[in-house]
Amino acid sequence: MATGKGVIQGYTGVAAVDEKHQIILDAQAHGTGSEQELLVPVTQAIKPQMSNQTIVTADAGYHSENGLKMLAAEGIDTYIPDNGYRKRDERYHGQEAHKTKPDPLWDKRGQPSISKRFGPGDFQLAEDGSHCLCPAGKRLYSNGSNCTFNGYAAMKFRGAERDCLPCTLRTQCLRTPEKTKTRQVAFFQGKRDGYETHTDRMKRKIDSDQGRQMITRRFATVEPVFGNLRNNKRLDRFTLRGRNKVDGQWKLYCLVHNIEKLAHYGVGQ
Repeated sequence: MATGKGVIQGYTGVAAVDEKHQIILDAQAHGTGSEQELLVPVTQAIKPQMSNQTIVTADAGYHSENGLKMLAAEGIDTYIPDNGYRKRDERYHGQEAHKTKPDPLWDKRGQPSISKRFGPGDFQLAEDGSHCLCPAGKRLYSNGSNCTFNGYAAMKFRGAERDCLPCTLRTQCLRTPEKTKTRQVAFFQGKRDGYETHTDRMKRKIDSDQGRQMITRRFATVEPVFGNLRNNKRLDRFTLRGRNKVDGQWKLYCLVHNIEKLAHYGVGQ
């Protein structure tokens, strides 16, 4: 899996938890580092337990335009923040100071830095919009002068094989230089008039008082469950191979968590 900590051999364990008793309603293990594509499968799995008053919350890793669109089409009320919500929330003011502290799970100090690929800012757009120049000084030609991506107007450009294939900067320019022949780049011109995406609507929900409350309630609901599994149950790594076996191990630990919750709840009553 490609993750923020590099490429690792592992699996992602996801869980849907109810707020009242912190019971795990569904648990799945997947061999992907991207959580965006897992939002819909998990939501579909807990549908039998949902009612008209059910609200689904998730962290920013699950946010995607397609996911929000699919859940909105099914009438499911969701609160899923985007990656920039902390910058808009004054409660997180000053959080940059904590980024200088070492990561408790993985110490990044002393690790070689990963060179970043060239982004649109490294390409120079011609004044007439007919072409752009790449960092190597070669022309990329227009292959779409009036495109729309998620409600934003854009201009697309593509390099020529005669320039890209022999270029010495391919590894800095292409995500998969061994497979991709030429570089494409898009310049965004602003949002189309009157076009509103599901992401736009979700930002308004998240920035509201209700949305901020939902973010806090999500923290209090699901994070203690993962803390219990990782810390108290010592599930700091999967010990099996193959998705089916790992999925079974993940579900077994989640089952133990549920049995513990039910036992304590019964004693309390």
